[in-house]
Amino acid sequence: MRTAKYNIGQVVRHREHPFRGVVFDVDPQFANTEEWYQSIPEDCRPTKDQPYYHLYAETEATYYVAYVSEQNLVPDPSGEPLEHPELTARFGDFSDGRYPLQYGLN
Repeated sequence: MRTAKYNIGQVVRHREHPFRGVVFDVDPQFANTEEWYQSIPEDCRPTKDQPYYHLYAETEATYYVAYVSEQNLVPDPSGEPLEHPELTARFGDFSDGRYPLQYGLN
């Protein structure tokens, strides 16, 4: 089992698809359903034995929650905040390229 490369609150970008996101949880290896895993085309299906990240993700058109393998993420170099509406429930204000966790929020 590998150590996660990205941290909670870090802004990342998908390597292939046009979206950015903020890491809000990490699984040390694949922990979603087999049905979800099999829905990924076999020719680009990532291995299960790597960290998987839960992201508050956004594109220019929408906001959603994504589950992405480490091999498909890269750090986001833009330095720009995200506008995902769920960020404020868990994180503080964007600073130095990341979102700090906020403790004690309901």
